[in-house]
Amino acid sequence: MMLKTRFTEMFGVEHPIAQGGMQWVGTAELVSAVANAGALGFLTALTQPTPEALAKEIARTREMTDKPFGVNLTILPSINPPPYAEYRRAIIESGVGVVETAGYKPQEHIDDLKAHGVKIIHKCTAVRHALSAERMGVDAISIDGFECAGHPGEDDVPGLVLIPAAADRLTVPILASGGFGDGRGLAAALALGADGINMGTRFCATVEAPIHEAFKQAMVANDERATDIIFRTYRNSARVARNAISQEVLRLESEGRPFEEVAHLVKGARGREGLISGDLDHGVWTAGTVQGLIHDVPTVKELVERIVADAEAVIRQRLSRMSVAA
Repeated sequence: MMLKTRFTEMFGVEHPIAQGGMQWVGTAELVSAVANAGALGFLTALTQPTPEALAKEIARTREMTDKPFGVNLTILPSINPPPYAEYRRAIIESGVGVVETAGYKPQEHIDDLKAHGVKIIHKCTAVRHALSAERMGVDAISIDGFECAGHPGEDDVPGLVLIPAAADRLTVPILASGGFGDGRGLAAALALGADGINMGTRFCATVEAPIHEAFKQAMVANDERATDIIFRTYRNSARVARNAISQEVLRLESEGRPFEEVAHLVKGARGREGLISGDLDHGVWTAGTVQGLIHDVPTVKELVERIVADAEAVIRQRLSRMSVAA
């Protein structure tokens, strides 16, 4: 059995699995491994310090795989925003065929990317946002349930409801994101109306992920309860792994402290230092509830093959046994 969906057909990949953009993690080592395993990986544009560095990282990835991969471009409101247009230009001039967009007011980026023949997957946390992105012209949607790592939005709708709700109303292909890490999840996502799954946390616990082994082993040891939702009082909720820093952030939020008194704890540079050094409590680090389903640190190839084989077994064996002729 081969799992062929609108997603695999549209993006030219073997398996209905994507590795979404992840700050500090979406680099050539991981993305090329995902591509070589037959899934769709995404470099994270803003992990690279400049647009020129991104172009070099795209070229480096091409040296490691001849299969399709993309770039994530996340647009967030900021006092001093990155030069998004220049990053976008680096993506286009490097000949990347697919971009995962996320964040704030993507229309300008969608229009320019589409004009240059780039396919776009837009990441959303609500059906209303997905419908808006569809009207803007995106080719596919990644719908993120409340279980996801990073920013789950403010509606708190889990994937079991959000995925079929999106499938009922969207016409473009859908990737289910948030809480996916094994073949059972892939089979369930397909049953709910999705065309594939988008995984972040699970790909972090692989041999090729460019983070310290201590973080990978922590994800193996953690269960599904080992996350915190921070920044809720600032209307910018983020799911991170529970550690000393996330607990301190929650304490300060409970006291009504302004973000300025929290910012030094959650700086991206501080989080990156921890990922490199192996200090789990140095900064905040992103992880989803799917930690409860992570029990080993395989290679990317082993993980993708296992997920696909297990999903096929669920569909062919477990579910078929439950069908009864009338």
